[in-house]
Amino acid sequence: MRFLLGLIGLIGFGALLELVPATGLIPDRYLPPTSRILATAADEVADARFWNALLDTLITWGLGLGIAVAGGVAVGVLIGSVPLLRAATASTIEFLRPIPSVALIPLAVLLYGSTITSTLILVVYASFWQVLVQVLHGVADVDPVARDTAAVYRLGRWATVRYLIWPTTLPYAVTGFRLAASVALILAITGELIIGSPGLGKEIAVAQESGAVPQMYALVVVTGLIGVAANLLTRTAERRVLAWHPSVRGEVPA
Repeated sequence: MRFLLGLIGLIGFGALLELVPATGLIPDRYLPPTSRILATAADEVADARFWNALLDTLITWGLGLGIAVAGGVAVGVLIGSVPLLRAATASTIEFLRPIPSVALIPLAVLLYGSTITSTLILVVYASFWQVLVQVLHGVADVDPVARDTAAVYRLGRWATVRYLIWPTTLPYAVTGFRLAASVALILAITGELIIGSPGLGKEIAVAQESGAVPQMYALVVVTGLIGVAANLLTRTAERRVLAWHPSVRGEVPA
């Protein structure tokens, strides 16, 4: 039912975009009708250049997300498991986390130029904090009684992480992964737009600069569809990984 309502809303929005240019409210040279955008998107799909750009964007997104998740989980568990280390790094984390990733663009371009590496830096930086903060919350949520019990039974550090800290932290880590997936895609497109690294963002900028407005809108629609697909995939992964968790077992299928 939820999927059907979402589809109806999407169709309604498309119909509205079809009508607005026809009424003259907004000239179609600035806002082409939905039919023209979809026709242009079909033409783009038939072009090898589109698929190369799509692949570049997906590589930047996937690689950046993977690095951010691996680093965020490892650093989060390490810092969260050592109270002294967490106290020592708390102010540094709170200082670095709010810095906008786009503020790093001049530095990234200076170091690596208009390459995928520059955009990758933005993706990793923005996504890393999403995972790290969630993992820190997860480690802090470990039951003190369970922690004391593990200490009494002299559970080793790795055994404590595996059997005590990780099961409690996993739901937080999965939430961080889901948030990071969206942030990573946003920064990948943003980096390509501004830096000019290969990908859909660069193609959008080229279309805008050359006055190919329908092509620009078509590519924007494609990036939106990628975002929807990424959200569905991460939601599905979350339900599978946390099938044992009460929050997932209690869900009622829509």
